[in-house]
Amino acid sequence: MNLYEDLKWRGLLKDISSPKIEELLNKGGVTFYIGTDPTGDSLHIGHFSSFLIASRLKRAGHNPILLIGGATGQIGDPKPTAERAMITKEEVAHNVEALTKQVKRIFGFEIVNNWDWSKDINFIDYLRDYGKYFSINYMLDKDIIKRRLDAGITYTKFSYMIMQSLDFLWLYQNKGCIMQVAGQDQWGNITAGIDLIRKKTGKEAYGFTMPLITKKDGTKFGKSEGNAIWLDINKTSSYEMYQFFINTEDEMVIDYLKKLTFLSKEEIEEIAAIHKEKPERRIAHKKLAEEVITFLHGHAEYEKAVRISELLFSERVTELTSDEVISSLKGVPRVEVSLGKTIVDALVDSKIVSSKREAREFAMAGAISINNKKITDLDYVVDKKDTIDNKVMIIKRGKKNYYLGMVGGN
Repeated sequence: MNLYEDLKWRGLLKDISSPKIEELLNKGGVTFYIGTDPTGDSLHIGHFSSFLIASRLKRAGHNPILLIGGATGQIGDPKPTAERAMITKEEVAHNVEALTKQVKRIFGFEIVNNWDWSKDINFIDYLRDYGKYFSINYMLDKDIIKRRLDAGITYTKFSYMIMQSLDFLWLYQNKGCIMQVAGQDQWGNITAGIDLIRKKTGKEAYGFTMPLITKKDGTKFGKSEGNAIWLDINKTSSYEMYQFFINTEDEMVIDYLKKLTFLSKEEIEEIAAIHKEKPERRIAHKKLAEEVITFLHGHAEYEKAVRISELLFSERVTELTSDEVISSLKGVPRVEVSLGKTIVDALVDSKIVSSKREAREFAMAGAISINNKKITDLDYVVDKKDTIDNKVMIIKRGKKNYYLGMVGGN
C-alpha cells in the first residue's frame, strides 16, 4: 500500500487541491508545511493527528516545515460562530518559545515563525503587494467567512486569510515549499494561498486537508471545547492521558488507532477483530494509549501510567509516591486533614460531611474509605499510618466522591 492509499485508509484525506497530489505524495521529496497559531503554550491532542500526518510524510521521504504563527497568532483566525479573543503580544511571544521547544523535542521538524517576514511589511505595501490579489467576492465565498456574516466579522479577522496566504507564498519563494497540509477547517485559507502563488508567480502549489479528530458526537478535542488533553506532560500527566484513551468510546477507538498511531493496517485489523469479539478486554484502548504515550513521552512514562492506574484505586495505593498521587488526582477536590482525630471528627473538620451524624451514618454504612480501605469503626483514629509519604491520603465518601486529603501544611 503506497502513502496515498494508506492516508485514505486511515481516513486522513478530506480535500485535495489537485489530482496531482496522489503522485506527489507517492513520489516523495516534497517540501510542505503545516502551521499552528500560538494560542497556548502547549499543543493538545487535537493538534496531534495533524502533526502526526507530517511525521508520516517525513517517513515517506518528504520534507516538513512547521510554521508557528507569531504574527497570525496576534490576529487569530475567525471562529465559525464568534469573534476570537486576542491575546497579548507578550503571551504570543511566550507561547511561540514554548511551542518551538515542544515541537523540536517531539517531532524534530524544521520550525519557522511568520513574525520574521511579517513584522517589516507596512500597511501600504500590504495593500499594494498582496491585498490587490484578493477580491471581496472571492473572500466572501469562503465557507468560514460565509458562516460569520450573520453574526458579523471584523476587518481584522477578515484579513486573516490574506496573512496565511502570504505565509504560503513566502515559504514557496524562500523554502521551495509547494504544499500546505492542515485540518479541514483551513481549506479556504489553503486555496487562497494557492491562488496567491499562482497570481504572483504563475506557478502551481498544492494543498490537502484532513478531517478534524472528534468524539462520537462530533465535538472536537480542542482547548476551546474545555476538554483539552495537552501534549505537555506537566499539563496532562501520562496517567491522565492513559485514562483518556482507556475511556475512549468503543465505537471510536479503532478510528483513533488509524489516525493517532503508526501501527500497520494488518496490526490494526487484528486488534479490531479482537475488539469486536471481546470489547471488555479493552485491547484496542490499551494499545492506543501505549502507542501515543510512548511516542510523546517514552515507554517508561507509559509503564508508569499503567502502574498508577493499577494501584490508585486499590489497597496498594500506598506503594505510590505522594507526587504520583497528587499529579494523578488533579481534578479531585483537596481538603485539609489533621492527624490524631477520630474518623468522625476528621470528616467534619475537613468538610467532607456536614455533621457528625452524617459522618457516623456514612461510616456505619461502609461508605467511607481511606486509601481504598473501608473505615467502619467510629473510634478509628486517623494518623500517620494513613498517609502516603506523610503528605496525602485519598478519602472516599459514597460511590463516586473522592477527596485528596492534604496533611498539615502540604
